[in-house]
Parts: sequence; C-alpha cells; structure tokens
Amino acid sequence: MHVETVKAGFLFCAETIRRIMGEMGLKVAIYSKHTSRYSSYRGEVGKAAPNLLRQQFTATQPRTVFHTDVTQVRLANGEWGYISSITDEASREVLAISVSNSPNQKLIHASLMELKLHLNSNHASIIHSDHGWQYEMPGYIGQIQKLHLTQSMSRKGNCHDNAPIESFFGLLKRECLNRLKIQNLQELRKTVKKYASWFNNDRISMVLNGLTPREYRQQFKLSKSV
Repeated sequence: MHVETVKAGFLFCAETIRRIMGEMGLKVAIYSKHTSRYSSYRGEVGKAAPNLLRQQFTATQPRTVFHTDVTQVRLANGEWGYISSITDEASREVLAISVSNSPNQKLIHASLMELKLHLNSNHASIIHSDHGWQYEMPGYIGQIQKLHLTQSMSRKGNCHDNAPIESFFGLLKRECLNRLKIQNLQELRKTVKKYASWFNNDRISMVLNGLTPREYRQQFKLSKSV
C-alpha cells in the first residue's frame, strides 16, 4: 500500500498509511500457506522428468522459466471448477489461465496454446510442473517438445519445488475467489481472466521492487536494449 501511494504521488510514510488504514477499518490480509490444494498425483502413469530447478528460483530474465499447475475451486452449484495456469518465474506474470470442469489433458493443452503466444524463439526455456498425471502423458510431453520447452518436475509430494505457481494460486484464492460466491464455470472463467489481467498490469509486488509483472518485463527489455 505504501508503494502504491508513493507511485501515485502521495508522499506519506508507511506508519501514516497504517494509521489511516486503521481509521478506515482496513486490514491487510495475511497469506497462509496452510490451505487445501488439489493433488493430481496418481503414481507413475508415464514418463517423469528430472527436477532441473531444485528450488533455485533465481530467474531474472522473463520468458526463460515457467511454472504450471492445476488447482480446484468449489462452485456455488456444488460442482468443482479446475484452473490450469502458467506463470513466468522472473516477472511473476500470468501467461496462461484456463478453466474446465475436469482436470484433463484438454485443459492442460488450452494453457499451453495460450503460453505459445508469449514464447520467445531466441532462447531455450524451461517449464516446471509437479508430478501430476497430466504432465507425464505422451501428449503433454510431445506438445512442450514442439514448443521447444525443456521439461522439469518437482519431487514427488513436495509442493515447495513448485512454489512460484503455488504462491500465485494462494493469492488468486485469497484476494479474489474466496471473497466471491461463483455460480458456474462461465463465471469462474470470467473472474480468473479478469484477476490475471489485474495481477499482470496493476498489482505491484515487493519482490519486483514495487513493480507490476508487466512493468518488470518492460524494464528488463529496456535495460537490455541500451
């Protein structure tokens, strides 16, 4: 909040911002990692890839390392909605987000096709996932090979190996989905697309030194063109 006010031209110290928020009854939501999550692990159903990242989330150049996963959301009509997303490790940008009533390969394919629009053919990239069955299937492996992506996988049952995408899903639920009563898949799809756009273009991150994901990517590009 302090960074946002400074960027808007209001030069208040952080303590003043906290006091004003308190007077207005505003509280900062605290992110908890202890939330239920969807698990797509079904044992060895296909070919597993090595863990190339080993929790070294140090990418600074956008479009070099991607993280992908699936999460689930209970809808007001009692059904489950499944969200597949792909994020950029360096910029935190959401590059793909798809919704379905089933965590099947069609959902994963839709995310990859959305990612394809953002790929840079000038350098090799890694795409990291957990050991979900979808990511071990020949269809998925063939797709990422066509996109010239190198596959990386977390260790079995270790969500920390894919922490960047887990963090995004946590924010998506805390800042958006948990506050709403979403009726159906169509509404869920519209909601997550809108959140992803806001996340990329308006939501600042202290990890990115107060920049939005889009600003970080643009500044990195400018720094390399000088």
